Amino acid sequence: MRAWRRFRRHTPAMVGLAVLLVFALLAIVAPWVSPHDPVRQDLINSLQTPSGEYWFGTDHLGRDILTRILFGTRISLLIGVVAVALGMAIGIPLGVVAGYYRGWPDMVISRITDILFAFPAILLALALVAILGVGLQNVIVAVGVSMVPIFIRIVRGSVLSIREETYVEAARAVGAGPLRILWRHVLANAWAPIIVQATVGVGITILLAAGIGFLGLGVQAPTPEWGSMLGEGRRYIFSHAHMTTFPGIAIFLAVLAFNLLGDGLRDALDPRLRVMEGG
Repeated sequence: MRAWRRFRRHTPAMVGLAVLLVFALLAIVAPWVSPHDPVRQDLINSLQTPSGEYWFGTDHLGRDILTRILFGTRISLLIGVVAVALGMAIGIPLGVVAGYYRGWPDMVISRITDILFAFPAILLALALVAILGVGLQNVIVAVGVSMVPIFIRIVRGSVLSIREETYVEAARAVGAGPLRILWRHVLANAWAPIIVQATVGVGITILLAAGIGFLGLGVQAPTPEWGSMLGEGRRYIFSHAHMTTFPGIAIFLAVLAFNLLGDGLRDALDPRLRVMEGG
């Protein structure tokens, strides 16, 4: 409850949460509130500027940009959430093993993590897409794998600190097994940084997926996705800037909202604040 009170007092985080709730609501109700079909072409009305009928204008194929952004919200949020979940599913166990058991498991996992960190996330994701092929599922896998080393390093660092705590030593002294200690004591006290990183990571994965889509290697046409919409509009950026402006704003707001939410969660879950407030 104290964490929630601290979070509510964090105004930027509440703004970010509100923006994300709006995006989530739009993703749910998109089929019922969208003014047009997101994939139907209408060449007669192609490249229309924003107007009363087409609030965000139309693209080079006459498709309503507002409608495509609304439906693209579903795809972008899906990629962000599932990719982060995949990164956590792989990274957390490896980080726990490396931090708790040390020795050769730590050496092997840490060296693999260093190799993955040697590649910028976008290059690693692009390499995986080149191997797996284009498409929604492969983009999710590629972006999710690029998040794995981040979670390994965060979890490993937390576990290295927690495993030396007095309550962990006491659990060992009374005969608790490694699995029980890891689950009941180590992981239970390592979730705060994981949650914060997962929140910020969703914004990162949305940005990565948009970059892949911009290059034409992500979600394929005619499926609406923010990054691919930017890619389609780049040839018209000087003559019909609305094609790139509005998808770009959507990406900016989503990533900013997740970053603000992550900052708020970091401050709310900071154990030093709990100590300062008397537990």
